[in-house]
Amino acid sequence: MPTATDREPADSLGSQMLCCKSIDKLIADADEPGHRLEKKLGPWSLTALGIGAIIGSGIFVLTGTAAAGEHFEAPSILHAQVLDLLVNLLRTGSTAGALMHGRPAAGPSIAISFLLVAVACSFAGLCYAELASMIPIAGSAYTYSYATLGEIFAWIIGWDLILEYVVSNVAVAVGFSGYSKAQLAAFGINLPEKWASPVWASGHWTGAYFNLPGFLIVFLLTLLLVRGVRESAEANNVMVLIKIGAILTFLVVGGMLVKPANWTPFAPSGFAGIVTGGAIVFFTYIGFDSVSTAAEECRTPQRDLPFGIIASLIVCTLLYVGVAVVLLGMLKYTNFVSGEAAEAPVAYALKVLGAHPFYRSIIVVGALMGMISSLLVFQYGQARIWYAMSRDGLLPKLFSAVHPRFKTPHWSTWIACFAVGIPAGMVDIGDAADLSNIGTLFAFTLVSLGVIFLRRRQPDRPRTFRVPFVPWFPLISVVLCGGLMTGLTVITWIRFVVWLAIGLMIYFFYSRHNSEFAKRAS
Repeated sequence: MPTATDREPADSLGSQMLCCKSIDKLIADADEPGHRLEKKLGPWSLTALGIGAIIGSGIFVLTGTAAAGEHFEAPSILHAQVLDLLVNLLRTGSTAGALMHGRPAAGPSIAISFLLVAVACSFAGLCYAELASMIPIAGSAYTYSYATLGEIFAWIIGWDLILEYVVSNVAVAVGFSGYSKAQLAAFGINLPEKWASPVWASGHWTGAYFNLPGFLIVFLLTLLLVRGVRESAEANNVMVLIKIGAILTFLVVGGMLVKPANWTPFAPSGFAGIVTGGAIVFFTYIGFDSVSTAAEECRTPQRDLPFGIIASLIVCTLLYVGVAVVLLGMLKYTNFVSGEAAEAPVAYALKVLGAHPFYRSIIVVGALMGMISSLLVFQYGQARIWYAMSRDGLLPKLFSAVHPRFKTPHWSTWIACFAVGIPAGMVDIGDAADLSNIGTLFAFTLVSLGVIFLRRRQPDRPRTFRVPFVPWFPLISVVLCGGLMTGLTVITWIRFVVWLAIGLMIYFFYSRHNSEFAKRAS
C-alpha cells in the first residue's frame, strides 16, 4: 500500500485514496503556527474526560432494565435486529419470528455482565492506547486511519465520527431538556411546553415552537469550550466529581437498605441472561475513545493518553458494578420490568424503601451532571475531529482556524454547537440514536485493524504502550465489535449506509481535490 513517508505525489485517484500520511508529517503539521493547540492537560484531566464521556445518566437508568430483561414486538422488519433476521432465516426459512424480540432477565448477575463488557471494551481500549501514544494528534480514529489504512478510509471514519458525535449529542441534549423539565415541575416550576419540547417527535408534529433548554445547554457549553481547554477540563472535573459523589452517596445509602435475599437467584436465566444483559449495557461504556481526541492538548501524550483511556475504563467499571450490586440488593430484579421502576430504577428504589428525599435529589443532580459532562466531552471531541480533517484539506480551512487568544478551534466549536443545538431544539431523534452506536463500533473496528497494519509496516517505531498478543487482541476486538453491530436494527444499518454514501459523494467532489496528496500531484 502506498504511503506518504517519502512524500511522493499520488499519480492516480486509486493511489491517492490508499495513500497513508506519515506519522512524522502528522506530528509536524500539528506544530505549524496558526494551527497549534495549547498543551494543558495532564493524566487526571484525561481520565476525567473519559469518565465524563462514559458515565452519563445511563448508570441511574439502564441497570434495572438490563437486570429485569425486556420483551417487545418490533413494528416492522426495519426495526428488527440484523442478527435476529439472519438466525430466523437460516433456522426457519422465514424472518417473521425476528419481530418478536426479547432478552432474558440477568438479575443480580448484571454485575458480571458489566465486568464482561469491560473486558470486551478493553480490547478496543488497548488498541486506542497504543495508537494514541504513537500518534498524539487530534482526530482520534480519523487520524489513526489516515496513518495506517489510507486517505479514503480516513475520510470514511471521519465522516462516520461526525455522525456519531452529532447524533449522540442531539439525543443527550433532548434527554437533558426532558429530564430537567420534569425535575423543575416537581418543584412547581413549569416550563412552557411550546418552548421546552421538540417540534417533531415520534413521527408527528408536537405543536411546540422550539426546545429551548436543549439548545441552551449546548450553547452555554460551547461558550466554555471556546474559552479554553483548561477551563473546559476544570469544569468537567467538577461535574465528574459531583457525578461520582452522587454515585458514592447511592452506594452508601443504598448499601444500608440491601437485603441479601434479593440477590437470590443470582443468575435467573443462567449464562444466557448474563450475555444478553451485557448486550444491553455495552453502550454505557462507549466514550473512552474521546480521550484520544485530546492528544494535541496533552502535556505528555505518550505516557498520559494510555493512562487516561485505561484508568477511565477501570473507574467506570467499578462504579457500574457497585451500582448493580447495591440496586439489585435493594429490590428484587422483577420490580424493574416496567413503569417508573424501569425508567428511573435508582430513584425508584430509594423512594420505595423510604430513603430521605435529600438523597433522591442527589441522584437527580448526579444524572443531570452526567448528561452535561457527556455533552461537554463529546462537543469537545467533535470539534477536534473536524479540526484535524480540515488541517489535512478534507474539510474547508475554516474548521482548522485557531482562536488567536484562546488557542481553541473556535469555528469548529461554534459550527458543532449549531449542528447539535438546532436539531436538539427541533427533533427527538428516538431510535435514530442507534446511529451513534454503529458509528462507534465501526471506529473501534478500524482502529483495531490499524494496530495490526502499523505493527507490520513499522515494527521498529517506538511504542511507549504496546497492545499484548498482537494480532490476536486486536482481532478479538474486531470480532466483538462486528458481532455487536449485527445486534443493531436493519433501519440503523440503512441509515448508516446512506450517510456513508453521502460522505463518499463529498469526498469525490470536494475532499480528494483539496487533500495534501491532490495538491502535491497538481
